[in-house]
Amino acid sequence: MGHEMREDFVAKWNDKSKRMAKGSTFLDVKKAFGWKNDVLMVRVLNETQSEIRELRAQVDGDCVVEPLGFEDERAREALRHTASHVLAQAVKRLFPGTRLGIGPAIEDGFYYDFDTEHRFTPEDLGAIEKEMKRITKQNLPITREILSREEARKVFEEAGEPYKLELIDELPEGEPVSIYRQGEFFDLCAGPHVPYTGYFKAFKLLSIAGAYWRGDENRPMLQRIYGTAFMDQEALDAHLARLEEIKRRDHRRLGRELDFFSIEEEGGPGLIYWHPKGALVREIIEHFWKEEHRRRGYEIVYTPHIAKLDLWKTSGHWDWYQDNMYSPMDVDEAKYLLKPMNCPFHILIYKGKTRSYRDLPIKYAELGTVYRYERSGVLHGMLRVRGFTQDDAHLFCTPDQLEEQLVEVLDLAEFMLKTFGYDEHYCMLSVRDPQNKAKYIGDDEIWERAETALENALKAKKLDYQVDVGEAKFYGPAIDINIKDAMGRMWQGPTIQADLNLPERFDIHYIGEDGQRHRPVMIHRTVLGAMERCIGGLLEHYGGAFPMWLSPVQIRVIPVTDRQADYAKAVAGHLAGQGFRTECDLGPDKIGYKIRQAQLEKVPYMIIVGDKEKEAGNISVRHRGLGDLGNMELAEFAGKVKQEALSKSLESAFVRS
Repeated sequence: MGHEMREDFVAKWNDKSKRMAKGSTFLDVKKAFGWKNDVLMVRVLNETQSEIRELRAQVDGDCVVEPLGFEDERAREALRHTASHVLAQAVKRLFPGTRLGIGPAIEDGFYYDFDTEHRFTPEDLGAIEKEMKRITKQNLPITREILSREEARKVFEEAGEPYKLELIDELPEGEPVSIYRQGEFFDLCAGPHVPYTGYFKAFKLLSIAGAYWRGDENRPMLQRIYGTAFMDQEALDAHLARLEEIKRRDHRRLGRELDFFSIEEEGGPGLIYWHPKGALVREIIEHFWKEEHRRRGYEIVYTPHIAKLDLWKTSGHWDWYQDNMYSPMDVDEAKYLLKPMNCPFHILIYKGKTRSYRDLPIKYAELGTVYRYERSGVLHGMLRVRGFTQDDAHLFCTPDQLEEQLVEVLDLAEFMLKTFGYDEHYCMLSVRDPQNKAKYIGDDEIWERAETALENALKAKKLDYQVDVGEAKFYGPAIDINIKDAMGRMWQGPTIQADLNLPERFDIHYIGEDGQRHRPVMIHRTVLGAMERCIGGLLEHYGGAFPMWLSPVQIRVIPVTDRQADYAKAVAGHLAGQGFRTECDLGPDKIGYKIRQAQLEKVPYMIIVGDKEKEAGNISVRHRGLGDLGNMELAEFAGKVKQEALSKSLESAFVRS
């Protein structure tokens, strides 16, 4: 216990009103202080430690007790974990013979896996919800029992629960087993839970999905029911509204509506077909990416899509990454593989001639398409695919240059995130698991040097970070930057890895100032991740309404009637001549329909021209979000939006007017 915490404890310890007799439960504490049911758990502070406890737990002695409500992560977990048990109890009541899988609390909700011959339907969710409400109204006490392994096996054998028996068998020998009961229902569970089923009244079952037992496709397929639970209806309604907004922003839906991309079953799952508008957005991003990289000293390269199997053995991918690679193909009596990574190719380019310390750092960048095997169950639109184009780069530098180069890469990553409108991001320092070194290549000294360099770069940038033990790549530690989108969701973003292993495995060198051969250090990095994932994420972040600089169509000119068609074409031609991506809608539909269609297609600016505009030689401007901006001169409009596009602004030029 730290000094500050001890002083806080002593101050509270001297408040006799907060002391309870030994043997009391924290429910007694709750009653004594008149706490309402929005207290879900407690934080207990004594002379030696601070821990979070369930309300039904016994008070072990003098302590300070602090109530925890729904805003606390562990308390939320207890409520939602209890919700999963209420769900399971309701299903067992309605569908006798159902066998239970697992039912944890998850971020924003809970789920439970069931093995039953009945195929759940959306209509079943309503019936299950009604039964759950009956269980909450019963306000059943939730109690915890500790059994021996043998006693627990007997309980679940008699109940006909084979999945629970498997979980019991995996527990360490001699470890006691905890069971939670509520009414006739009981479950193998470590907790935590709230003390009564009536503690939560605001819940909703959301969806049904399939899930292999233990995530193994060779095991039985179970049915998973997802739900969410809150303390009150208002919070639940707000969450459901957010889920609807997330559904509205789903990149798969938007990609179809905006005609950006498709996945063709005839061609196979997990493979993206870029349609003209999506391809144009990709081209804009790639052009920006290349310009920015060249400005920062990178050289653009292109490498093959396949290589001999021996190359992947040298790199270590064949031994350490084989499950994510496609099977070898025979070419001229040799084995070849589709590339899952670009790094060995860049190493071969580096290795092609003698390098001097004066040449370093060398920075190779490539928009390289790679292929990785992903199970069909995890494929998800553009965000989880089998073939994708990485915005990849590999830097070769001297050990003395490593930290400086890492800082520069962090600068570039932050610049890219800000340009695309991601204002919040969080850094994870992914290091190896010291208890499981067999998962990684290289010796301790190499790993310690690489991890230290990454940590020093984060400190030099004054970035907050958390250490994520065990999440390093097999060949080196990494900085993983997670970004928060407009809906508050976290996505994996840029990744920066320090690698002293592959230079060793490929035996690459540079000639130092002393005329001797030295080993360079290698940095692997991606600042967008993959073009597919980047654009899929941007579709959801912006809800399809890209800032002007990224929009495939920036301006649509719409004549009110055919009489203004020539003037509309002249306006569109003038804007196109200035570099704007401009369309002219000369179709037969009425003006109201054309405007609505432009809105649906997320076109930033609509120029409406009628008889008055034609006669005056000006235009009427409408913005998809700001509405009618009024009449103005074409030159005035073009000047404003030109600056908006060139500056890559995330808001309309007319907001700043």
